[in-house]
Amino acid sequence: MIASKLIEDTARELMARAAIDIPADYRAGVAAAREREQNRLARFVLTEMERNWDIATAERRPMCADTGLPRYYVRAGNEAVVEGGFVALERALRRATADATATVPLRPNRVHPLTRADHNNNVGAHAPEVTYAFEPDADWIDVTTVHKGGLFGSDYRMLFPADGIGGIKRFFVDTLVQFGKRGLACQPAIMGLGLGGAKDTCVRLGKEAACLRTVGSRHPDPATAQLEAELTALGNYVGIGAMGFAGTSLVVATHVEIAFTHTGGMPVGIHAFCLSSRRATARIHADGRVEFRSDPQWFTDYYRREGIE
Repeated sequence: MIASKLIEDTARELMARAAIDIPADYRAGVAAAREREQNRLARFVLTEMERNWDIATAERRPMCADTGLPRYYVRAGNEAVVEGGFVALERALRRATADATATVPLRPNRVHPLTRADHNNNVGAHAPEVTYAFEPDADWIDVTTVHKGGLFGSDYRMLFPADGIGGIKRFFVDTLVQFGKRGLACQPAIMGLGLGGAKDTCVRLGKEAACLRTVGSRHPDPATAQLEAELTALGNYVGIGAMGFAGTSLVVATHVEIAFTHTGGMPVGIHAFCLSSRRATARIHADGRVEFRSDPQWFTDYYRREGIE
């Protein structure tokens, strides 16, 4: 049985790691972008980003003043047993969020949408969000926290089958240009696309693709993986670089996830996981062991399953 106190302590530590330490895969992607970048100002911005990350890690302070909207992704093994059940798990995650807001510290960003009342702890109605997935033949629980900005950096469009891949590419470029020109996402970014499903499905998958896959990963479906590579190349060809300066460092990686959809449409959700690509994961075992890692391993074969089992 997994103790609820262990979940709370683990989630509190994840909050600190996500806010302070940039994942190694994203840092490597930015370093590669800097080496390719020919524009002097864009290269300078990328270099300063890395210096900022180093200072944040050394001083154990959040690497960005806006610590985003903390949220959780929980993957539970089918045989996992939590002390007090999943209600206790959610209470533990909410306590950890409130504690981390004060101790890390995180900026208290969550407010009532109408009255703007702020509990000063990032906890409220539907806050923090908890998204669940499950895995067969396992007794552990994976907890991932993601600190993603909640204002801009996302878009949606309903395309049609006749629009094809060309339509997806046009929407992708239109979105990147708008993000870059209007300052709606801090580049360089990991771009996530959710293709198919219903509107809420594609938007959810786009966010998960941006936030829960590591730079360098490829979709197992060859056609989807090819689209990922083409979109990344296209995004870095539009002439916008780091933080809106001219250059070729707009996109660190593009991750595409798919869902079977209605025969008459092709909904697309796009998300940008900005230069504050903050995530951290821990696996909590039934025997009390906790393993921290940077790869959420969210998109398992079971999660992407297509057929009847």
